[in-house]
Order: sequence, then structure tokens, then C-alpha cells
Amino acid sequence: MLSKKKVFTSITLLILSILVNLLSHYSFFVENSYSINFYVIFSKTWRALFNWMPFSFGDILYLLLVIWLIFALIKLFRFKSKINYFKNNWKTICLNTFIKLSCIYIIFNIFWGLNYNRLGIAHQLNLKIEKYSKKELIDMNELLVLKMNACKNNLLLTKQVDFTNQEMFLQTKNAYDKAAKKYSFLAYKNVSIKKSMWGWLGNYLGFLGYYNPFTGEAQINTTGPKFTQPFTACHEVAHQLGYAKEMEANFVGYLAASNSNNTAFQYAVYADLFLYENKTLYYADTTAAMDIRKNLIPEVVTDFKNQRLFYAQHKSIFEPVVRYIYGKFLEQNEQPLGNLSYDEVTAFIIAYHKKYGTI
Repeated sequence: MLSKKKVFTSITLLILSILVNLLSHYSFFVENSYSINFYVIFSKTWRALFNWMPFSFGDILYLLLVIWLIFALIKLFRFKSKINYFKNNWKTICLNTFIKLSCIYIIFNIFWGLNYNRLGIAHQLNLKIEKYSKKELIDMNELLVLKMNACKNNLLLTKQVDFTNQEMFLQTKNAYDKAAKKYSFLAYKNVSIKKSMWGWLGNYLGFLGYYNPFTGEAQINTTGPKFTQPFTACHEVAHQLGYAKEMEANFVGYLAASNSNNTAFQYAVYADLFLYENKTLYYADTTAAMDIRKNLIPEVVTDFKNQRLFYAQHKSIFEPVVRYIYGKFLEQNEQPLGNLSYDEVTAFIIAYHKKYGTI
């Protein structure tokens, strides 16, 4: 006999889920009522609940989730021989599963997920994102090479040493403070950037950082190549500010890092953008892409070589699986190119350069 309370709860959650889904189809409403109003206040408040902790509370929750899943699987196999249990209780089991999944869906969207459906940074800057020509792509590759080489030479000249984690997190906040003077909507309050407890695991699963929408924390994998970490931090803060799509988080991270007074942040973002744009050019014109790479100074080439070596040393059979699952998640959230969505930042950078004449 099904519990009337559970049936009522299920119907209520179904109605709420449908409403959330319907609202997600109205980008103008999401942008103006959710993303730049409710979410700004909510996320700032939510970050304040956990930012005082010196460790990532979200990572603890992930650990507890894994432990719970292990026990749930053990319990499932223990009941495998008791077919009658499932036959007699399948309605209750289905109802309980629906209630749990509905709660996750609703909470995820209210806490952050609706940002996938907003008009976004292109709307805020009035950028015209359109198809670019091969010449524009080549020109941007060449410009990024100049920017990278100049930044790297400056770092060599000043003999800047690597950041500590806390110094990097502080510099990330400073970068956003400076960017907010130009773009007020990038104001970043109640900082919550933390070292990932699972960075060592991330090297084998293929993640540099991640945002936990249930705690508002941005986690950075600090065990990877050092020169990439400042941009990763800026990217994850962009997620905190409500830019859910990966290409938008890349672009907002660029706005912050490129405005930083710290050359290491500028180098990190220009290096990351170059890798995206040079890969895009490689598919369009392999010879042009390789010729442009010849203009990189030896120290930049060494950084890229060490980066490739690091990833080669941490290859695992699980990384492609994780990438596939995450790619499908992105496809279901307004990013049809899946993992290639990160590369779409190329169109944003070219559009920004066409409008402002600089990067």
C-alpha cells in the first residue's frame, strides 16, 4: 500500500519540476529575474555559509556520497536473491527514487542550474557572436602568441616565483575586483575558493577545477601544472558568479585574468586561449597552425611540453569515461557540442576584439 503522504509529495515535486523546466525555456526571464537578481543575492549568501572553512565542505559531501553509493550497491546485491522483495515493493521503490531525483533536480536548478538558460555574457556586453573567418582566426592566433611571449619574458625578467595557494586565491579576487571596475556585474563578494581534496584523483580523471553548486565553493586542482592554475581559478569563479556554460566561464575568466595586475594571470589566460584557438585553427588549416607555433619563444614551448608530459604521465582508463559522461551532461544543458563547448570561447574572443580592438 502506497503512503498517501509520499504520493502527495511525488505529485507536488512533479508539478514543481515541470514549472522549473518551463521557466528554463524563457531565457529573458531567467536572465533578468533569476541570474542577475535572485542568484546574485542567493549565491553571495550561500558562499558566506561555507567560505570560513579552511577545507572544502563540498569535497566532504562528495566523499559521503561515494560511501553511500557503495553501501547502496552492497545492499542491492544482498537483496538480489530476494526477488519477491522487489516484486512486492516496486511501486514504493520507484516512488522513493522519483522523490529523490526530483529533489536533486529542483535544488540543482534553484541553486545554480537555471544559469545554463540565461542570455549570458554576450548579452551583457552586447557582443555579436557570429561565424568567424579563417583570417580572423589566424590573426587571433598571432596576437595571442605576441601576448604570451611578452608575458613570459616579463615573468623571466622579474623572476617571479610560483604562488602559494592562498596567494593565488587572493590574486584571483583582486583580478575580479579590477575587472568589476569596468564590468560591475563581475563584482565578487564572499570569496570561496579552495584547494581540492581530490586533486590527485583529478589528474587521472581529467579535471582542473570544479564548482559545487550545493555549497557554492570553487575547488581548484593545485597538483597540476602551475602556470595553468590562475586561469582555472578565474574560470571557476565565473561559475560562482552564474556563468554556467563552459565557453562563457572561459570568457568571463579571460575578462578577469587579462585585467589582473599580475603577469602570471595574464600569461595563464593567454596560454589557455591560445591552446583553444590554435587547436581550432589546426582543424581548419594545419600548416598555418603549426607555422604560428614556430613563433613561440622556447620558454613557452617548454611550458606546453611539460604540460603534455604531465597529462601523459597521468593517463588512465577512467578519464575517457568521465569525459564522455560530462560531455553528455553539457549536451543536456544547452551546450550541444559537449566537451568541445570550452573551445567555443574562440568566437567570444574574436567578437570582443572586433568590438573593443584589444584582448
